[in-house]
Order: sequence, then C-alpha cells, then structure tokens
Amino acid sequence: MRFSKGLRIGAAVAALAVLAACGGGKSGGGGDNLVEKAKSSKKLVIGVKIDQNGLGLKTPDGKFVGFDIDVAKYIAKELGVEESGLTFVEAQSSQRESMIKKGDVDFIAATYSITDKRKEEVSFAGPYLLPGQDLLVRADDNSITGPESLNGKNLCSVKGSTSAQAVKDKFANQAQLKEYGGYSECLTGVENKALDAVSTDDSILAGLSAANPGKFKLVGKPFTKERIGVGLKKGDTVGRDAINKALEKMYADGSWKASLEKHLGPSGYKIPSPPEITEK
Repeated sequence: MRFSKGLRIGAAVAALAVLAACGGGKSGGGGDNLVEKAKSSKKLVIGVKIDQNGLGLKTPDGKFVGFDIDVAKYIAKELGVEESGLTFVEAQSSQRESMIKKGDVDFIAATYSITDKRKEEVSFAGPYLLPGQDLLVRADDNSITGPESLNGKNLCSVKGSTSAQAVKDKFANQAQLKEYGGYSECLTGVENKALDAVSTDDSILAGLSAANPGKFKLVGKPFTKERIGVGLKKGDTVGRDAINKALEKMYADGSWKASLEKHLGPSGYKIPSPPEITEK
C-alpha cells in the first residue's frame, strides 16, 4: 500500500509539473514562447494604445486603427494568427511592464520606447520607428517656438512615459509638468488653455494634430531620439527573433511605409526610412 500510494503521489506531482510547463499566462497557453503560443492557440492578446490618433485608437464602433495596430496585425499574421484571433487591450504607459510580466498580454505595440531600465523587466524586438520628442501647442500660440521657450509654461505628458521623464530631466526648472493618464486628456487641457503644450514623440503628436485640423500645430524642434519597439516576455528570444523577421518583411514589401503614409502623412509628418533592427 505504501508503494502504491507513493506511486500515486509521484504521478500527481509529475502531472502538475507537465501542466505548469505547458500552461501560459492569462494571454493563452501552449508553449513557453510567443511562437508556440501563436501556433497552438491561433489566438493572441496584444497591448495597444486606445487614444493615440494615427497610432493606436479605439473608434466609437469598437474598431482599433493606427500605425501600431497595423504593425501588431502584421506580426500576428506572420506568426500564423489571423485578425479574427486577435484581442486588443489598452496598455497604459505606466502598466506595460506589469502586463507583460503577469501574462495579461502576449506582446505590446504601443509607442513603447526601448530603454535599458525597461529591458531589465521585459524583452524588446525592433525598433520599428525612431521618433523624436517634440511639442504640440495651440495653432494660434506663437509663444512656444521650442523647448528653450518653456519658461513658466504648463506642460503635459503621460504618466510612466519616457517623455515625461525627459521633461523632468531637462525642463523641470522651466516648465510646470502635469502628468495625465492619456494624451487625450492633455489635448483637452491645451485646447481649453489650462495647459500650454503637450510633449511626447513627434509621431504621436502628428497623429493628434491630424485628427484635429486647424486646432494645434507641431513646433517641429525634437529634442530627444526614441527607439520604438515591440515588448514581450523577458528572455523570449524565439519570440523576439520571429517579430524581428516579421518587421523586416513589413519593411521590404512596402506595408510599413504605406501604413505611416495613411495614418500620419495627412499631418505633414515626414515619412522616414525603416530603422535598422538592433534588438537581437
């Protein structure tokens, strides 16, 4: 009886070990990396922005549109997952690392700047865009001509973003920084004159400007250089390499450029050349 009981316990432990190895996070199981998850489940949960015109926007009818959305869909298709198998969820700037680590998402494409600090917690593929941080002001405001003219101004950025940190580091003694949860809140503040400017990547600002013709203008003097990438589970080199391969294909077949022209071109945003993939 003891021998039989021991066998039963051993079998139970082994079964639990197998389940632990095979189970994924909340984002869908089947394998230890993104490629295996996509292959086995044909479903992916992707973190995106929902309030960034031209990049990641959830429309009133529930659709997700923008350059980042196009990038996410392209990557997913290359991983074998059709659009019908995708679930998009909001990834606020301050929550992105946590969402990846907890398994709430399979990957994030949400104007996600690659930094050494973030790479301590998650892995990145890309970059797929190299924007610079700039300023967006009211169309009739000629008092802000660049970062050097921020003295006494109320400046807005988003909590947890590298843009907010850059403002703190460079202009804390000049401008009063207000950190909001999303760029739409910043934009409302600028429009009603509670704020003077919004600061973030010029690609984001171009999208905001394009969605509000005649109301705002891009100052056009970027003062940082960002590297926007795809965030995924720390150490998933197989997933990272697969995403990089998808991005390179997107560059080569013209889809990357066409998406930028469609979503950001109307604002006058100068379409750059595709960036070199460096996260390898």
